[in-house]
Amino acid sequence: MSYPQTMKELKQGLQEGKFTSVELVEHYYNQIEEHNEALGAFLWLDKEYALEQAKQADERGYKGDAPLLNGIPVAVKDNILTKAFKTTAASKMLEDFVATFDATVVRQLQEAGAVIMGKTNMDEFAMGPSNETSYFYPAHNPWDTTRTPGGSSGGSATAVAARLVPAALGTDTGGSIRQPAAYTNLVGLKPTYGLVSRWGGISFASSFDQIGPMTLTVEDNALLLEAIASYDEKDSTSLQDVQYDFSSKIGESVKGLKIALPKEFMSDDVSEDIRQAVKEAADFYREQGATVEEVSIPLAVHIARLYEILAYGEASTSLQRYDGLRYGYRAEDAQNLEEVYVKSRTQGFGEEVKTRMMLGTASIVQRNKESFYHKAAKVRTLLVNSVMELLEDYDLILAPSTAVTAPKLGETMEDAQADMSDNVAVIANLVGIPALSFPAGVDKAGMPIGIQLMAKPLNEKTIYQAAHAYETNHDFTSQAPSL
Repeated sequence: MSYPQTMKELKQGLQEGKFTSVELVEHYYNQIEEHNEALGAFLWLDKEYALEQAKQADERGYKGDAPLLNGIPVAVKDNILTKAFKTTAASKMLEDFVATFDATVVRQLQEAGAVIMGKTNMDEFAMGPSNETSYFYPAHNPWDTTRTPGGSSGGSATAVAARLVPAALGTDTGGSIRQPAAYTNLVGLKPTYGLVSRWGGISFASSFDQIGPMTLTVEDNALLLEAIASYDEKDSTSLQDVQYDFSSKIGESVKGLKIALPKEFMSDDVSEDIRQAVKEAADFYREQGATVEEVSIPLAVHIARLYEILAYGEASTSLQRYDGLRYGYRAEDAQNLEEVYVKSRTQGFGEEVKTRMMLGTASIVQRNKESFYHKAAKVRTLLVNSVMELLEDYDLILAPSTAVTAPKLGETMEDAQADMSDNVAVIANLVGIPALSFPAGVDKAGMPIGIQLMAKPLNEKTIYQAAHAYETNHDFTSQAPSL
């Protein structure tokens, strides 16, 4: 039997009785069993657990009062705690860790009736742009398995792009949802900071991290966000008094919207194909009655350095808990307390994590704190103020999602391109605003291109409105890789 691909279509098929959730799970597990070894999308799977969830969904039924995602398979990134699966953050440090509770977003998925299929691969502790820092194995881009699917949510991206599952959760600290979404032709959202609970998510940098949806279409993205967005008293950064009407403007015209196009994100450090895709998107919005104007955000050129100082400093602090004593990996050859600390962390963490921790520690030690961390925090405030002032005059910001399309595995970007990739992605994390990457064609090599829209905090609905208008007038989201 041929099954639909989007969550919206699957939901309709379940309601019409064309198939059951148990049949869906069997179908997707057949795909996983056939392709996961080559793609490396999933780390932890449990077919019997997934089938039991699907059976319960079928027993609940699909009438009007059924839960929002009843019977729909969803994957979860491996730095989000689950009782039913290991949660390792793709690290030797947590190789055998099973949580005693579910993260809030996992509980919300379960309450919405979703079937948790398994845990997806990632860069270790979400540190990396290519999914190659995973302790277990890298994920591969299904559009070209010699290329990276991006990071750190590369496993989630691969799983959805390869149609091993219709949707997944990722985390975004500095573009880690949007960059892999762009590399694999998906729709990926970094929500407003505080909109989605971080309780039960393993922290990289707490003032940057957000959990968000990765899907095939804009409507699916809004649907999944509706399932996981809510106030959570367990998360001190969780926002209250929010209107959860994310899909309310989908289908509306973009006529009258004002869109800013920062010139700092359109330099020669962005590939020609991607710049052209952004220009064509700007032309499309103008044709639809929106205003698109070039603007300047001068502080945007400092974003990559701000990210390294601030996020790595926070990471250094958050990873102190992994000490070989309370939980996680403990070195077997340690002879005293000091060796427990030193050897456990040396052996348990990978090179990328150790490098970022050392750089972060250097920026927050007392002798350097004022010159580095405090100064970067002040510049961050200036950046926040300038972007928020810009968004008083404009409804949206249009930009590339990445500076280049998916590189080859093992390939290193030029410094200027790497910085620009950080600049276009991290701005949303530094400021705390929502940002959505969505498909915008392919480059000359046939690899997907992603562009993104950003808006004021809690204005996801306008982003979805504009992205959906673009999506419905282009045939990009329906394009799939050949496995």
